[in-house]
Amino acid sequence: MSTTVFVAIGSNIEPQMRLQQAARALKQHFAGARFSGCYRNRAFGFEGADFLNAVAGFDTQLPIRELLLTLRGIEAQCGRGSADSKWQARAMDLDLLLYGQAVERGADYSVPRPDLTRRAYMLGPLAELAPQWRYPPDGPTIGELWERFARGEHPLHRDALDLNAV
Repeated sequence: MSTTVFVAIGSNIEPQMRLQQAARALKQHFAGARFSGCYRNRAFGFEGADFLNAVAGFDTQLPIRELLLTLRGIEAQCGRGSADSKWQARAMDLDLLLYGQAVERGADYSVPRPDLTRRAYMLGPLAELAPQWRYPPDGPTIGELWERFARGEHPLHRDALDLNAV
């Protein structure tokens, strides 16, 4: 049985090239992967170059742990080192946002991602891609959450990059 998942994609080191690279890898691993638009926003939690962010959606039969290992492998292909700090410039960051309607915590993950509803660079692209998806387990739709979000405090700027065309 397959599960629909949503993954945030972000980079602030050669971001257009890195996001294209990640999109190609996701499409190779997950047939039918689709992508939101790409958005620029300021670095969060540290001073640095702007990030380029998007969200990918796809179906998978992989359990969460195997999916996370696949995502870590794609990050490595895109230039992220295993010792890279969370609060620094990154070649690639792939974060599991939603795994179907699962609500689950592991040693190194939580779904839904705890900060999803507080980060415009995750919630905005997700709302573009899946506005009718319900926040697990029985919450409002992602579109409704985005409508309520304080967007003026967290501006996103649309980039021309189209990951669906990669």
